[in-house]
Amino acid sequence: MSAEILLILVMALLLDRILGDPDWLWSRLTHPVVFFGKAVEFVDEALNRGEFPKAWLKFRGVVGILVLLAGATALGVVLARLFDVLGALGSLLEVVTVAVFLAQKSLADHVSRVAVGLRRDGLASGRKAVSMIVGRDPNTLDEPAVCRAAIESLAENFSDGVVAPAFWYAVAGLPGLLAYKMLNTADSMIGHKSPKYLHFGWASARLDDLANLPAARLSALLIAAGAYFRRGAEAAKTAIEVARRDHGLHRSPNSGWPEAAMAGAVGIQLAGPRIYGGVKVDEPMMNDAGRAVAAIEDIEAAVTVFYAACSVMALAFAIVALPLLVFF
Repeated sequence: MSAEILLILVMALLLDRILGDPDWLWSRLTHPVVFFGKAVEFVDEALNRGEFPKAWLKFRGVVGILVLLAGATALGVVLARLFDVLGALGSLLEVVTVAVFLAQKSLADHVSRVAVGLRRDGLASGRKAVSMIVGRDPNTLDEPAVCRAAIESLAENFSDGVVAPAFWYAVAGLPGLLAYKMLNTADSMIGHKSPKYLHFGWASARLDDLANLPAARLSALLIAAGAYFRRGAEAAKTAIEVARRDHGLHRSPNSGWPEAAMAGAVGIQLAGPRIYGGVKVDEPMMNDAGRAVAAIEDIEAAVTVFYAACSVMALAFAIVALPLLVFF
């Protein structure tokens, strides 16, 4: 961690907050994460074939994810050295590179479209919008369930789409950022418990859980801070209390932290029973003292808390950078 890295990160957060992922750009260029996905597909096709004992599939999965992480880390080292040689231009290019791997505005925009769809065109439009950001079957969702799904996605992706990449860039620069994004991409593609990936994707899933552990806890604190500035001290206190008490009710060891914090911040119940691919996942509600019926206004409230949390994070990185600039 250095003052230069932190200042680049703050500028990247501001750039991503303003521009996000503009369609005019990514309709003409291929997003780097797409290349990460192609690399994961290549390793999957090369190593996850044939009939093998589960221990051998796990070993192959370990080898595969280590190769992917080594490649991403090496790319990060090369880019960091190149940007360093280019001086001020390199710093600007690094700001843009880091911003590409953050998801503040794009995440808020996708979630806000759910509220807009529900308000303008009703349930069918809300279901269509929420299907773009969640894996559950949208046709099984009524309006309150659509609202809950959007808020849960916002909270979970705040952790692994904003806080985690920012954290790993702050800790390990471009190599850390690219390695994290490769790992997160691999987890989303091969880290689930389908018959094909139960053993081969085991290492990717476990490493992703480990990599997201600090960000999940930090995201809960940031959501509480965002709630303080947007909804008052009581909302912030409830966010922390619910996160500490209910995070373990979630099937994920990490996602429960930001989701429970957001449930407390907004004052609603989140999680509970839902259907993925025709299979019912039966979980208890987090924040059972909150309102059982979520509404469009709750999505909008969650987005304001999210943006405030992003602002607090950027400010925190800037504050940490100041003494490093002065004394080191």
